[in-house]
Amino acid sequence: MTKIFIIITILLFSFSCSNEINYSGKIINQENLDNINFKNKEYLLTKLGSPSYIDPIENKYFYFTEKNFRKSIFKERQEYSYIFVFNFDENDKIIYSKVYDIKDLQNIENIKFKTDNNLVKRGLIERIFGGVGTQRELPTSP
Repeated sequence: MTKIFIIITILLFSFSCSNEINYSGKIINQENLDNINFKNKEYLLTKLGSPSYIDPIENKYFYFTEKNFRKSIFKERQEYSYIFVFNFDENDKIIYSKVYDIKDLQNIENIKFKTDNNLVKRGLIERIFGGVGTQRELPTSP
């Protein structure tokens, strides 16, 4: 019985001391992080590959990368976590690029833009009955 206990103890110590590095998203090396000033979409795709997300409305590419270091169950830390945003013009030139550090979430600003809601501006009866009973004037011909 003591041999089994010793073997289990040795196994627990040997597995708990192993280092583990986990990557999420794109694996971006230090060379790409140092030279992040790309000029056009073709060069960006050559260097970083396909993006994590493409926004087709605003023509933006998003790249997510994260590196976590784990020594044991109790010792886990996040080395870095970034989101790279690139915005293109109609000629596929990069007109805007921004790097967000996810570890420091307090630096991310929320946009204060709001969409108008025309239903709120209408009265209660109009909201209930909608366009019932409304008449439109037909254009008169000359």
